Amino acid sequence: MRLDTEIKLNYEDVLLKPKRSTLSSRRDVEMEREFLFRNSKLKYKCLPIVASNMDGVGTFSMAKVLQEYKMMTVITKTTTPEQWKEAVGNGLKLEYVSMCTGTGKLWDKDAEDYNTMQQVLKSYPDIKFITIDVANGYHINFVDFVKKVRDEFPDRTIIAGNVVTAEMVEELLIHGADVVKIGIGPGSVCTTRTMTGVGVPQFSAVMECADAANGVGGHIMADGGCTEPGDIAKAFGGGAHFVMLGVMLAGHNESEVAVIDGKREFYGMSSDRAREIHGKRKDGYRGNEGRAVVLPDRGLVKETLEDILGGVRSSCTYIGARRLKDVPKCASFVRANSVINKAYEKYDI
Repeated sequence: MRLDTEIKLNYEDVLLKPKRSTLSSRRDVEMEREFLFRNSKLKYKCLPIVASNMDGVGTFSMAKVLQEYKMMTVITKTTTPEQWKEAVGNGLKLEYVSMCTGTGKLWDKDAEDYNTMQQVLKSYPDIKFITIDVANGYHINFVDFVKKVRDEFPDRTIIAGNVVTAEMVEELLIHGADVVKIGIGPGSVCTTRTMTGVGVPQFSAVMECADAANGVGGHIMADGGCTEPGDIAKAFGGGAHFVMLGVMLAGHNESEVAVIDGKREFYGMSSDRAREIHGKRKDGYRGNEGRAVVLPDRGLVKETLEDILGGVRSSCTYIGARRLKDVPKCASFVRANSVINKAYEKYDI
């Protein structure tokens, strides 16, 4: 047994410290970044805020709005080739979407996720991103799966996760990932921490994993824990190259979820509700690490995106960061002694 006594922090535990700035307006902040990915060698320019591959978030309707801001959407892994066919050619820009897959049974050629991924990527070679999404990125077969996908798709950019420690970030990057997703249990509809007792507070995880990724020429994506625009700014300040959003984008028209009594359903992808909709695991395992909630109908996601970008731009002006890329080197943090509202308070969860 080993106990790490160093204090670990969540986003609500810190605040950005303001500094003198030469920026006179939020408009002066350059929000787009250009990346060169470690393994795919792809050069890519975008605004690095990403819609999660969750039901009610990773939809084609969401992607069509986010692409106008040069933001990426990771389409849900349950999306069928037929649904892809309906969307492609109907206003969808493939440079701003990612295919998503689980691992299934690694060497099982009948694994549904993998077959779907192969079919979609063969049909649409302009899709340059593959997201390999599992709750626990520490299984040895996960690294093997990343290697397998890298070998089969050498020119695609691979986003893989989730993990929360530096050594696993390095392992995944060395074996084929380009971007590693960081976060175990911080999401507002994730119950991994209470069900399993596993996790690392998200802000500290982002800082440590970003440092590891930078050391080997890779990138990280902070996934989970953001409930306010300020949290996104803190994630970038902590070193995240990309920030993935779930609940902040849920509950809108683009969720493709029906409105019932002025509310829309939202649930974790490891919840009982997700299993009701998508079917039970084939191995018979029933770990419930998510919950279902109802959110108020929030209308068009465009309004929320404008609030998010306004908040992040304003953060940049407070700390003197002329480019989003400069936020980590401009950021100084102070420990906060008060708790900022939690996600479940804001969204009446």
